[in-house]
Amino acid sequence: MNTFETSKRTIYRDIQALGEAGVPLISVPGRGYSLMKGYFLPPLSFTTDEATMLLLGSDFTAQNFDAQYRSAAQSASRKIESVLSEKLRDEVRHLQDSILFISSGSTEDITETEMVRQLRRAIIERATVRFCYHTRYVRNGQSTQQTREADPYGLVHYANAWHLVAYCHLRQDIRNFRLDRMENLELLSRTFQRPTDFKMQQRRQEEAQRVVVRALFDQEVARWVRESRFYFTVAIEESAQGLLVTLQVRQESEILQWLLSWGRHVQVLEPESLRSMIAEEAEGMLRNHQNDPGNCF
Repeated sequence: MNTFETSKRTIYRDIQALGEAGVPLISVPGRGYSLMKGYFLPPLSFTTDEATMLLLGSDFTAQNFDAQYRSAAQSASRKIESVLSEKLRDEVRHLQDSILFISSGSTEDITETEMVRQLRRAIIERATVRFCYHTRYVRNGQSTQQTREADPYGLVHYANAWHLVAYCHLRQDIRNFRLDRMENLELLSRTFQRPTDFKMQQRRQEEAQRVVVRALFDQEVARWVRESRFYFTVAIEESAQGLLVTLQVRQESEILQWLLSWGRHVQVLEPESLRSMIAEEAEGMLRNHQNDPGNCF
């Protein structure tokens, strides 16, 4: 041991760390330990910042994904830590203890977790899916519940909810479906081919260009609007009248509740169709509050 200036205890501790990280070690009586034949461990070198970001990313993944990926994230963290020097490992752990991601969403809903697992399988197998979908805003007397068939292209987690990006057979177009509005999901025997030019990263940019919303917030709430960092916000400008916010959405219904939450402190400037939706909602609220609540019981 003196040859390598280390102790037997340190070597056994390192062997244990490698085993916990998933590195396949073989014990040969009388000869020691060796890597399994054919296993290749490339040399890795991380800076403190690189290692911290990788481990924080693993922590975030463990919080926001189901058990299968949570386990994979934890395993990846152990492997990253196993190649760090003791000094670097201490620095990284200190930074990890100083930075905390708290997820505002949750993957503990058993039904949704199972749905994510099934859709992940459908995406891999390129299997068409069928499900019952609840639409929140409808017009012309349409049902709020419809059976859809779709070709799943990908899963996205944003605005505290999971969304399925898929080609909808009913609408003959690529649509987003919130998983918490889906029921009775089943994988069909039919398969599909995803378009070769489809890119998940470009999808958001393409969708965002569909509807531009401009809203004016008064000075009383301007600070809180700035701090909200709403997902669809693309520009914020100060004006004499207040805070002018530009947003881009796929459809107006996505932003309706958020705008209504600001009450009299916001005025939608465009599009006119969204102004009409807000006026309709406000009129309905006014009617509800003009009625005697005693008549409801």
